[in-house]
Amino acid sequence: MNKIPSYIPRSSTLMASRTNLDHIGRTNLDLYKLQSSLATGLALQKPSDDAVRATSISLLDDRIARSEQHLRNLDHAESTLNIIDGAIGEVHDLILSSKDIALEQLNFGSSPGERENEAIVIDSMIDSLFNTANRESVGGFVFGGTIAGQAPVESFYGGFRFRGTDGTLKTDLDLASSVPITLGASNSIGAISARSKGTVDLDPPLINDTRLVDVYGARGLGVQLGVLEFSVADGPVASVDLSNADTIGDVVDALNLAITQYDEEHGTDALGPGGVGVSGGNITLDIRNAADNFITFFDVTGSTTGADLGLVMNPGEDFTPSFTRGEDINPKLTWNSPLQFDDQLGEIRLKNLGRSVVVDLSTAQTVQDVRNLIEGAGLGLRVEINTDCTGIDVFNEVSTGRDQAMSIEEVAGNNMTATRLGIRTMSDQTRLTDFNHGKGVQIITNQMNPVTGLPDPDVNTDFAITLGDGTEFTVNFRPEDMVTVGTVIDRINEEAVAQGIGVPSRFIAELSDDANGIVLHQDPSLGSTLDIEPLNGSFAARDLGLLDGTYNASTGEHRAEDRATVRVDNLFSALIDLRDSLRANDTFGISLAGEALESHVGRAVETRALVGGYSQRLADAKQREEQRVLIDETSRSEIRDLDYAEASVRFSTLQTQLQAGIQATTALQQLSILNYL
Repeated sequence: MNKIPSYIPRSSTLMASRTNLDHIGRTNLDLYKLQSSLATGLALQKPSDDAVRATSISLLDDRIARSEQHLRNLDHAESTLNIIDGAIGEVHDLILSSKDIALEQLNFGSSPGERENEAIVIDSMIDSLFNTANRESVGGFVFGGTIAGQAPVESFYGGFRFRGTDGTLKTDLDLASSVPITLGASNSIGAISARSKGTVDLDPPLINDTRLVDVYGARGLGVQLGVLEFSVADGPVASVDLSNADTIGDVVDALNLAITQYDEEHGTDALGPGGVGVSGGNITLDIRNAADNFITFFDVTGSTTGADLGLVMNPGEDFTPSFTRGEDINPKLTWNSPLQFDDQLGEIRLKNLGRSVVVDLSTAQTVQDVRNLIEGAGLGLRVEINTDCTGIDVFNEVSTGRDQAMSIEEVAGNNMTATRLGIRTMSDQTRLTDFNHGKGVQIITNQMNPVTGLPDPDVNTDFAITLGDGTEFTVNFRPEDMVTVGTVIDRINEEAVAQGIGVPSRFIAELSDDANGIVLHQDPSLGSTLDIEPLNGSFAARDLGLLDGTYNASTGEHRAEDRATVRVDNLFSALIDLRDSLRANDTFGISLAGEALESHVGRAVETRALVGGYSQRLADAKQREEQRVLIDETSRSEIRDLDYAEASVRFSTLQTQLQAGIQATTALQQLSILNYL
């Protein structure tokens, strides 16, 4: 409280007044601060009031702000996942409904008219699926993968083209593992063809523009750049720094300069006019033909630069006039890799969506040129370099029916261009497990004679081939024959030879240099058409396409239907198959479509379960984040907020103090000199 100091009575009136007014002013200031705190509810009005507490409040404010942002992100992700879950739920119900239609229409009592009506229903389901596939959330198209700004599925020449990616978009959720807010190609809605792998290593050559990051290196571990040492004819050792090299051309230039300077400084004449260059996948050195003329490279301790570049070879191996090539450093295939073939490329035939386009690759100089020409055909195909960077893969992005799937064929007289590029969809190397869109080829094997109970070749025979003159032989496939198209063709020819059929004079099975499909060729002079008859209930002839082939009487060729076509395995394809089979009154096709739909039921359930798991993680994370915010806000409140009970008591005290000070000052001003005497 204000009080009159002991020195006041002996001080001047002016000093006493100023002292009392100063005490009154401080009390007023304290009252003002306390009133501000009571009005705002905050104990601290500015950082200078308490630096330590203000620092703690600042840290808590930052944590709370970040937590609130995470909560907003969690709400955003939760909203998106709810939309995805709802969409997948609709897809699941659609699959079950379409599968029920397929099962109902497999009944023998179903008429063509009823199936036609059900095909109209399936058409409406396809439209519904198209709308669901292009469902949007606040973050964009939920099935577009990493491309959420454009519709992932578009109508394309009667099919449906997936334009999204296989990745997903993620948001910052401050979790140990990320949660996607979009789905990519790995589901029943969005998918691209799986079997389109190139079968040929294009063995790209090394060129000066080849980047060092695009070579595997002689050790298969890339190229570690650093200092490389060398000597000529066991002379003094020199070094060349390759740590800043970016391309093979940089390495070649640095070595040419270093070896030329070495020759000048030491009076040697090792490097010939060809200098350091490249050939195939190797770095080469032109060494002059002189006695004891050789160049040896060394790696400094801890470095593998020379070994990676194929220059440091086995002990005792030096670059000499007769040994001018380093080890192969295995350049990777890139879009800029030049094509190197003994014969010029020619035309290939692309088929998709019931359309056929012949593409001329004779002008292609690089892998990028091949890509541009194939993708430019407008059939919904995409070309990619394979994961090993050795060849190219061609992907089909369009969902369509079985009869309109993709194939890549040869064009007669064009040097087997598709085969040399490794992209022909039916070659000797095509695996039988890829036939019939992944169903493979079924054969009869390990069957016992029902009478003797012993193994009997007759009951394991798959089909019989009757030539035009009535000569017949049978084909019995073994499990070891069912590997590739090449092994199947070899087995057919082996069976023909074993049963006295002249191969190739009277008969031969082969692949042609034209359209796809196994060709059974007989001597045209044999007269009638070639006939294939399944035996013992085997599906081999059907699955190989032999039963649906066409016969050319002028050439004696029976060309099987191409069963190695490539298409997208997603729900659109299955529904299109079901619709087309219903319209064609094709019971077998309806059965196949029903089986495909059954597999998509499982995929939809798995996807929905995955999304449900993500949603649960979000719910748990949201609960934890809310608890963290509550704790931080409680801590901040204890530091920052005003204690109203204490403040009220202090406010009353200050008011009393102010009133006493004013009264004391007033009384002091009324005293005269007589009061002090």
